[in-house]
Amino acid sequence: MDTAKLLKAIIDNAIDGIITIDWNGIVESINPAALQLFGYDASEVVGRNISMLMPEPDRSNHDGYIENYRRTGQRKIIGIGREVRGRRKDGSTFPFRLAVSEVHYENKTAFTGFVHDLSKEKEAEEKLLHHMEELEATVSNRTKDLIKLVSELEKTKSEVSQSLEKEKELNQLKSRFVSMASHEFRTPLSAVQLSASLIEKYIEKPDKANVLKHTGRIKNSVQLLTSILNDFLSLERLEAGKVSASKQEINLVQLGEEITEEMQMICKANQHIVYQHTGSTGKVELDANLLKNCIINLISNAIKYSGENTFIEFNTEVNDDTCTIVIKDDGIGIPEEDQKNLFEPFFRAHNTGNIPGTGLGLNIVKRYVSLMGGQVACQSAQHKGTVFTLTFNNTIPQEPNDN
Repeated sequence: MDTAKLLKAIIDNAIDGIITIDWNGIVESINPAALQLFGYDASEVVGRNISMLMPEPDRSNHDGYIENYRRTGQRKIIGIGREVRGRRKDGSTFPFRLAVSEVHYENKTAFTGFVHDLSKEKEAEEKLLHHMEELEATVSNRTKDLIKLVSELEKTKSEVSQSLEKEKELNQLKSRFVSMASHEFRTPLSAVQLSASLIEKYIEKPDKANVLKHTGRIKNSVQLLTSILNDFLSLERLEAGKVSASKQEINLVQLGEEITEEMQMICKANQHIVYQHTGSTGKVELDANLLKNCIINLISNAIKYSGENTFIEFNTEVNDDTCTIVIKDDGIGIPEEDQKNLFEPFFRAHNTGNIPGTGLGLNIVKRYVSLMGGQVACQSAQHKGTVFTLTFNNTIPQEPNDN
């Protein structure tokens, strides 16, 4: 085996840069990877001082490093994994990890530097730091919203204190709120804290795949916290009488198709929402925002409480005097004994287990439907799925073929 040829092939094909200098700092050899990193041809580097590849102050100090080593033997230029910066031909700089070894051959002593580019790792660290700063700001804002909501709930308690029965009811709601909030907020916040701690460790390696996995978990936790806070804020607005129905003519078919497309994106694996409209027209007079909120809430529950590889049926029907909306799933169902309390605020069926939720969604749906002059009904059996039906009076005369 020709050892010299093998060694040359290894150096020429190395991923990292390899540069050898003599006692005076003059470049004796430089491999293709290093040339690519610094943007030079070999003829422009070999025979010149290595300081040409350094920014200040290392550029001016490098010869002093070598002279100090020559006089004292103190190995300030020898090291493993030292992070420094390099200067490219175009004047730009970049970070790299430098390991230097002393080499003895043919009665000569030289120094070989191994250059590992850190540009991508540094860029990833900066992006992660920016993301963490945005996350901290988001959590801070959501926390302020929660504090504001709790303050407003206390104000509501003071306003209804004249009625003993109302006071008792409010205390019960508060107890449910504290119990539910302590659980529902603790889980995602713990996930955020754990993922953030793990990310710090993975950056040191670095381990981009695990960093991305845990940033994804942080995003999901923030999304869950946002959903919980939205329920709280909707309840607060309803309790304060700040929500009213603004009815106008809408195309129910178009709204149904938009909701189906939107909600399909958050379905579990192989879950499918099947939308179907019955009737020659889709015109109804309802509040589009309140109606969309109701439908999204019910479909979200169907997704959450149904398994993978299932279908969720979403049907709308408009005839001469009635508009009907039906959402049906084959999920875990609602126990019969829990159905009488289904629309109470903060109430959750006992078979929901660890599935996250505030117990506010159905209460909000019922109140929005009532504001629009409609009714909501539920049919369910444990392990056999659930059907929610929204019914509204339709005051728009129906004409064929108007969708």
